Amino acid sequence: MNISELLARNARKFPDKTAIIDGNIELSYVEVDRMVNRLASSLSRLGIRQGDKVILYMPNTKEFVFAYFAVLRLGAIVVPINARLTAAEVKYIMDHSEAKAVIAHDWIYQELASLVGHDDAIWIKTGEAKDGWTSLSELIAAGEPETIVCPLKEDDEATILYTSGTTGKPKGVLFTYRNIFAVATMMVIETKMDRHSRILHMMPLSHSAPLHLFFVGGTYVGATHVLAPTFSPEALLQLVEQHEITHFFGAPVAYLLAAKHPRLHEYDLSSVRYWTYGGAPLSRNEVLFIAKQFRTDRLMCLYGLTEAGPNGTYLSPEEHAAKAGSVGKYAALHCEVKIVDDHGKEVPTGEIGEIVLRGESVMKGYYKDEEKTKETIKNGWLYTGDLARRDEDGYIWVVDRKKDMIISGGVNIYPKEIEDVLRTHPAIADVAVVGVPHPEWGETAKAFVVVSQPLENLADECKRFLKGKIADYKIPRLYEQIDELPRNATGKVLKQVLRGKHDETAARH
Repeated sequence: MNISELLARNARKFPDKTAIIDGNIELSYVEVDRMVNRLASSLSRLGIRQGDKVILYMPNTKEFVFAYFAVLRLGAIVVPINARLTAAEVKYIMDHSEAKAVIAHDWIYQELASLVGHDDAIWIKTGEAKDGWTSLSELIAAGEPETIVCPLKEDDEATILYTSGTTGKPKGVLFTYRNIFAVATMMVIETKMDRHSRILHMMPLSHSAPLHLFFVGGTYVGATHVLAPTFSPEALLQLVEQHEITHFFGAPVAYLLAAKHPRLHEYDLSSVRYWTYGGAPLSRNEVLFIAKQFRTDRLMCLYGLTEAGPNGTYLSPEEHAAKAGSVGKYAALHCEVKIVDDHGKEVPTGEIGEIVLRGESVMKGYYKDEEKTKETIKNGWLYTGDLARRDEDGYIWVVDRKKDMIISGGVNIYPKEIEDVLRTHPAIADVAVVGVPHPEWGETAKAFVVVSQPLENLADECKRFLKGKIADYKIPRLYEQIDELPRNATGKVLKQVLRGKHDETAARH
């Protein structure tokens, strides 16, 4: 079994069932399958072969779907990358993955203009052919309609997803079909997807949760996919109501923005069975705020990471009332979870350790980096870099990223704990705390703060607000007001950018 065959099977079983909705265009499973056969035929004529890597540089559109399945149908390896990457970032991934072709969207292809012609790659874009680019629609029109059958099995390589690079250069995470099927079936079962489900895709399909959990999972059962190239709170609410969406996955920031929409309560969102979120932490107060604003008891937290498929743990809708802010108690289907110390030994209840995961969804490895793979996967367990503790009921609470922990004067400080408190201040819209160098203590905490209304003295006000809520030694001594926090495409704060910003400020003084 392979992913290409999922589409072909649905085309045989549910030929007239709506597969994708892209704006005003609706295509059935058999129509999508025909497009994929034609495109695969033309890609084959251009020289794309089994094992070749093909980059998809596209937002969530119907052409992404055609290209994704066509590449896999040829037994080639698909490399979806975020549509907001710069030419330099794309060039790095092209070189590292040894990409044979790049398929881009007409809206953004000009970002790569400096790369075209300087490489042996095949350059394809939606819209008209121009400036060294071949037209995707012309390739589909010229392709043969005969069925192409992908010969690959579950242990063959399918996809490389590049991590978002919050610490240095992105790493290529290599997946087999077995890895992807493990998480796709997990999501189908844990969120009760079936052919009647209608899944809204607003988060980039270049990322593991939207692609593997919801797109491949939904295709597995013949669901309908509603595609949206960009996120906005207004678009989220409109599309959910218009298409009677049953499943949505969003980064926490998407929910927080939508929860503040002035006309939120005018929309009928009652069709949604699972409002799933993940990719970045949400505090208990934030989760309860979202639930109240959305008037829902169907929130579901997903915890995992790209290298795990993603797989990990989940907090079901039924558990939110008591344990909002936790990432759940048990590992999801096809996965096991432990919290361990530096020696790999499970820590007692209440103590902080690192989350490790094991299961069939864990990556085959980092592409062309055996050393980093061995550092990350030890004795079959994937070391996540996330620090957490279990409470007396067995629920897991993520404390912070291991690399973000601050050691000040030999004492551990967890930035997330400080951030969660500061975000409850009525004048603070967003905040990130990082460790910065200190001559005596080694490190000290610094808070970068985004305000929603002016504060006369930021440092004094933050210290006053924190006093009595956390221990004195955890209260940051340094504060800086900024317009917005730097984030990657999945909403994670780029803390190394903030550390660099501090270093620049310190150097000027």
